[in-house]
Amino acid sequence: MSFVKVCTLADLPTVGAVQASFDGRLVAIARDSSGEVHAFDDTCTHANVSLSEGDLDSGTIECWLHGSRFDMTSGEPTGLPATQPIAIHTVKIEGEDVLVALTD
Repeated sequence: MSFVKVCTLADLPTVGAVQASFDGRLVAIARDSSGEVHAFDDTCTHANVSLSEGDLDSGTIECWLHGSRFDMTSGEPTGLPATQPIAIHTVKIEGEDVLVALTD
């Protein structure tokens, strides 16, 4: 598994997401209300828009366009209209650095 530094913890909002681009993919890096950091593909599987612009709530991210929700741990949709999951990536924190290993 190959990890890449994508940002620092200081780059993340207290609760919310930012977009990162590396290895040809757009990835959302999100910190939830418990402080856990998640990484997942930054494209809604329903409407092809950026998920990092959506709202986080109780371990899910909501697409700002049509309200689809995705579990940030499993990638599974938890609210329609999306029916296809998003790819989840592995996160490792080293000091203040956020490193991500992409999933196929």
